[in-house]
Amino acid sequence: MKGALLILGRGIGQVMFQNNALSGLLMLVGILLNSWQMALLAIAGNVVSTLAAYFSGYSREDIRNGLYGFNGTLVGIAIGVFMPITVASLLLLVAGSCLSTWIARLFGLQRLVSGFTAPFIISVWILLVACNWMMPSLLLPSGDAVTAQTLSFLQAFCLNIGQVMFQGNTVLAGVFFLLGILVNSRINGLYTILGALLPIPFALLLGVDYAALNAGLMGYNGVLCAIALGDRTWKGGVWAVMAVLLSVLLQIGGMEWGITTLTAPFVVAVWIVAGLQQLDRKAKTETTNG
Repeated sequence: MKGALLILGRGIGQVMFQNNALSGLLMLVGILLNSWQMALLAIAGNVVSTLAAYFSGYSREDIRNGLYGFNGTLVGIAIGVFMPITVASLLLLVAGSCLSTWIARLFGLQRLVSGFTAPFIISVWILLVACNWMMPSLLLPSGDAVTAQTLSFLQAFCLNIGQVMFQGNTVLAGVFFLLGILVNSRINGLYTILGALLPIPFALLLGVDYAALNAGLMGYNGVLCAIALGDRTWKGGVWAVMAVLLSVLLQIGGMEWGITTLTAPFVVAVWIVAGLQQLDRKAKTETTNG
């Protein structure tokens, strides 16, 4: 039982790169403070995706480290965001969580790019397309456009962190997510703050409306970018900043095109910057050898 709880906690923590059960517990508390239903859906998605990995015979070490749980966690929460809780949507949760595990395994079989949250993105996109095509009544209607006359900086900062897991209704979720990161890694905590702060002035310069900023829609990808690439070197900080800024541009572009972006701007931005890192290392090697 203890082992299962540790796997569950790590699976939630790994959404934000924290292989720590206490981190995951604090993040789950943050979700719970926003919605007990979303908290249960997060647990359900985590459990289903982890069991799918177990019965598929995947690496037990990866399972213990929550690497097959975090995409399912996000799939579970996404079900509550895009659909009412019904038998049909719960069945889709099971299907999507299992699918995210199998897609994660496919990413693990190649070394070109890291999967990150791509299995979650692909799984939810497939579910949304299928529902639009066959069961449009299962999808919740889009909310009315919200307007805002001023920027609420604290709200934007906290929701930039909370929206990593769709938590946009309380600043407390972002606070608990940050606490969850800090108990495991102070450097990750610092980069979380950077990733949540930097998109705000950058998006303002690009003319993004206050409502999108206040809702945390411009910064959650940046948070993930900063954690993924930031380290204790100045160069790591530069790469992280590049990815954060690129993720904002990708998010704006995706929203303009009417795309349900999820965390795709984060994944694409990090893939691009990781490619630039490889080119930089190759150039240095050739210069040294030459």
